[in-house]
Amino acid sequence: MREPDMQKVDALVGRLIGDVGAAVSGALVVLGDDLGLFKAMADGKPRNSAEIAKETGIKERYLREWLSALAAADYLSYDEKTDRFHLTPEQAMVFAVEDSPAFFAGAFQVVQSMWMDEPKVADAFRTGTGVGWHEHSACLFRGTERFFRTGYNNNLVADWIPALQGVEARLKAGAKVADVGCGHGASTILMAQAYPASTFYGFDYHAPSIERAKAAAKEAGVSERVTFEQSPAAGFPEGSYDLIAMFDCLHDMGDPVGAGKHVKKSLSADGTWLIVEPFAHDCLKDNLNPVGRVYYGASTMICTPASLSQEVGLALGAQAGETKLRKVALDAGFKHFRRATETPFNMVFEVRA
Repeated sequence: MREPDMQKVDALVGRLIGDVGAAVSGALVVLGDDLGLFKAMADGKPRNSAEIAKETGIKERYLREWLSALAAADYLSYDEKTDRFHLTPEQAMVFAVEDSPAFFAGAFQVVQSMWMDEPKVADAFRTGTGVGWHEHSACLFRGTERFFRTGYNNNLVADWIPALQGVEARLKAGAKVADVGCGHGASTILMAQAYPASTFYGFDYHAPSIERAKAAAKEAGVSERVTFEQSPAAGFPEGSYDLIAMFDCLHDMGDPVGAGKHVKKSLSADGTWLIVEPFAHDCLKDNLNPVGRVYYGASTMICTPASLSQEVGLALGAQAGETKLRKVALDAGFKHFRRATETPFNMVFEVRA
């Protein structure tokens, strides 16, 4: 090995300082989200630490340090003339407004689970066993719902379903829909709200997520048309569904081909299998970018261990790419596989018999 170039070392250390700062700030985002501090500042009104402490009931000395740290991260704003802090409209969208198109607090809860569960993953690295979704810390489940719900709110009804051939018209007229791997039911409930003539069934093997989904459906006022049931992807009740959807979960399955075969048996003759997966190119070199960095990291700590904990353990990973996903569908017996649309974070596929 050649002698290190100290200029390159300095440049790498400079990047690492930024990365460590981001990791520290992530913990502070989770803290502020848990304490309701971002929502307390959502109106954008400048306040000093004492004023915020009085409004929130948080001890001022702790709060002053938290505010200073996030001002240093540029996650909130500081006016040195008045010694007051505030959220800009853009910062509020990201940290305080749950239904905004840019809400990001849930992503940091997902990262929190990676740190908490690192010993389990390290053990899996040594033994070759997996780490099941249900074995992770609870912050993963809530964070996943909140993070992915942002994309669903902005794209599912507006873009993804209209990109499928004839599906939107069927949903408006009245269709039977299964949402497999539904988690907390964010996608299922969103579709039920948009298409009141249709009936929806959400399936997930994780019992606590199903209980949360049932409660969320009741809160949203759609529980009469939405049924949630604990069931594996390859064993949910067959029922001639017009649409079967899998949102960001196919790559987590140990046997995605087996799940696809069950989908094929469960669809109506002209039904559609909707697959939404993390955006990825087929070649590693094309995924070496900020989005790929996040997805490969999550895949290392969550997705691949989840698949390896199950039978078959195909371990597609969160950066599988279109070619591998197409092979899964074809091996499951489908003949038609089409990329219907995409976003910078997702690929949307329409699969038919």
